[in-house]
Amino acid sequence: MHKIAIITTGGTISMRYDVRLGGAVPAVSGEELLEMVPGLRDVANIELIEFANIPSCHLTPDMMFDLCHTIEATLERPDIEGVVVTHGTDALEETAYMADLWVTSNKPVVFTAAMRNNSEIGCDGPRNILGAVRVAACSEARDCGTLVVFNGRVLAARDTIKMNTSNMDAFRSPMLGPVGLVDDDVVVIFRKSLVREALHAEKIQTAIELLRVYGGMDSDYVLWSLRRGLKGLVIEAMGQGNVPPAVVPGLRAWIDAGKPVVLVSRCPEGRALDTYAYEGGGKQLHNMGVIFGEDLTGQKARIKLMLALGITSDVQKIRQMFEYLV
Repeated sequence: MHKIAIITTGGTISMRYDVRLGGAVPAVSGEELLEMVPGLRDVANIELIEFANIPSCHLTPDMMFDLCHTIEATLERPDIEGVVVTHGTDALEETAYMADLWVTSNKPVVFTAAMRNNSEIGCDGPRNILGAVRVAACSEARDCGTLVVFNGRVLAARDTIKMNTSNMDAFRSPMLGPVGLVDDDVVVIFRKSLVREALHAEKIQTAIELLRVYGGMDSDYVLWSLRRGLKGLVIEAMGQGNVPPAVVPGLRAWIDAGKPVVLVSRCPEGRALDTYAYEGGGKQLHNMGVIFGEDLTGQKARIKLMLALGITSDVQKIRQMFEYLV
């Protein structure tokens, strides 16, 4: 059988309800978690690596980067044919996307999680783990980049968004759809993402601000972020890439300082485009030097900018890393 490493990091999938505290908390060890999955060891030989046991909202970018190193080092071993990472749902899309950009191995890397903790009826963790291991042991999952297996779907990490706070079908790829599915004991991979990159930075730059644009917004927070000495800015703009006119001076100050400003849309679907030429429109911003982040979400654009700034501070080179879709 294939040998698959399962790296546990915590999250709801490793939680139970605490009567004293009145809510779910980390409580399940990696070994306990695996024992909850019937038939797991019939699918693959399993090696457990306990990286952490914390809520994913406690994970910092530096910890995510350390996890990527752990994944890469594990995949470099000739006896390991794939890796499954159990993770909290809050930050899963960020960590999985960092792994997709940074990990160089062509072996399967699969993230999974749970929406219900282990004290709840119908907890989904064991089923998701079993499905993730089936995918990691599947030869068709090689060269697919980092994947997310959740509720029977196989999703590309780049496209995965947590779409619901509590629904069992929380993770989806709203614009592009899944790349495959897990149907009982059968894994079907029916497409591979053509929009993949490699940003294997030796370090990351975490001093990056993420701001969401709203009606009537001005430049106060934009300029405050610049004065704090942050190294990059990600803006979730309106529509196809537009901001209120009062935001423009702040963005210009960032550009004049020689620091990258990446713009994405706050819409869950679609790309940032330079369609509108009015004050604050995408055309003006793009001509001014704002980098368009294509169809990424704000949180993913921030992860990508961390890696990009770990490679170079040249704004034009960073632009080429982001603006590559036709």
